[in-house]
Amino acid sequence: MVFDKLVEALVSGMGYERVADRTCSATTIRRRRDEWIALGLAEQLRVITLAAYDQMLGLQLDQLSADGCITKAPSGGECAGKSPVDRAKQGTKRSQLTDAYGIPLITDPAPANTRDHTLLPATLDQLADFEAAIGPLPAHPGLSLDAGYDYAMVYEDLDARGITAKIAKRGQQTPIQADGRWVVERTNSWMNNFGRLRRCTERHTGPIEFFIALATAIITVRSLIRRAWTHYRWDTRPQSPRIR
Repeated sequence: MVFDKLVEALVSGMGYERVADRTCSATTIRRRRDEWIALGLAEQLRVITLAAYDQMLGLQLDQLSADGCITKAPSGGECAGKSPVDRAKQGTKRSQLTDAYGIPLITDPAPANTRDHTLLPATLDQLADFEAAIGPLPAHPGLSLDAGYDYAMVYEDLDARGITAKIAKRGQQTPIQADGRWVVERTNSWMNNFGRLRRCTERHTGPIEFFIALATAIITVRSLIRRAWTHYRWDTRPQSPRIR
């Protein structure tokens, strides 16, 4: 019951008081949420869904994409800063890393006034935990980035990690279809379909990471069902691959 309320809060973006009813109070939702954060259950769920996707369809890890996405954070907090695209209002930035299809692998929240290229090393550092849970990456994966990452420090860091950089040049018009960068933009759109991520009202990092992990699990499961429809047959398979 509490899990359903948390999913409702994630999808709708409503506050806990509005989600609560006679069956479950807002205090209970917050308390159970904090217990699950302490146990790392949302992160475990995220890893389980990614492992299932990798087993049934295969994560395309030879070509990765990364980008930052700024959203509103009217309540401020640990992951909020002055947004450079919203008249210096409080905002949050998500540093997003995806595979070649757009499955979200790593999502790292930070204040909106943090530059994309400075967030990339911390995002890539989490690949070690990802490899321990899912499996090793290809020897020299490619990484597609937009012009916001066209800095010497990024090239040096990627070279040290054995990652092949595919970065758009600053000052040059580069189509979003180039090098497959469009998939991470689509993933950012998927993430922004969740009201709680599109307009973040959490003030602490723990709940933000909890809802990001939960959103990642939902996105991964939906993509698994949609793509498995053309690869597998099962008794309860929906008649249409479209998830309603």
